[in-house]
Amino acid sequence: MASLAREAYGPTGDPARHLSLRTLREQWESLPQPETETGRLRFISRRLADGQRERLSEARLLLEDGLEGDGWSRRPPRDPEAQLAVMAYPVATLIANGQPLTVFGDNLFVDLDITMANLPTGSRLRVGEAEVVVTPKPHTGCAKFHRRFGDDALRFVQWSGYRAQRLRGVFWRVVASGAVWQDAPISVLQREA
Repeated sequence: MASLAREAYGPTGDPARHLSLRTLREQWESLPQPETETGRLRFISRRLADGQRERLSEARLLLEDGLEGDGWSRRPPRDPEAQLAVMAYPVATLIANGQPLTVFGDNLFVDLDITMANLPTGSRLRVGEAEVVVTPKPHTGCAKFHRRFGDDALRFVQWSGYRAQRLRGVFWRVVASGAVWQDAPISVLQREA
């Protein structure tokens, strides 16, 4: 394997699209409740070495490399607990406010309840032909998220009252390699408390 290296920063986001905290909260509360047992993979994004994001209609999730060709496998720190960054599709589209979902650094955007109550750490899921497990690593907003979506979006995803909702997302690790594709079915195989 090639040595891990730092890569380009990625998209910056559009400040004109940043939403207020009040708008984010109001619109989030009006979103329909997601499915808890089965769902769909709505969007796949791969981080390229030049900082660009590539939308994929299909891909492979690999035991050693996560999303095949993604930046996670090329750059440090290559934390196995952060192999796949996942977000709830409706929350991502709300925060993006018309920007392409490739602005996020996440790999998979899903229609599924990813809350701590529904998917505790250790829960196992089938995504297309692959299997993944929910890792214990918190997925919280960072400086890049702040620059892309603004002060209020960062407060929205980090607010302690919403932490269990995993508004910024969750990390998964591949436990069985396989193909995934846009609209691939997702099913919860096992929950761990």
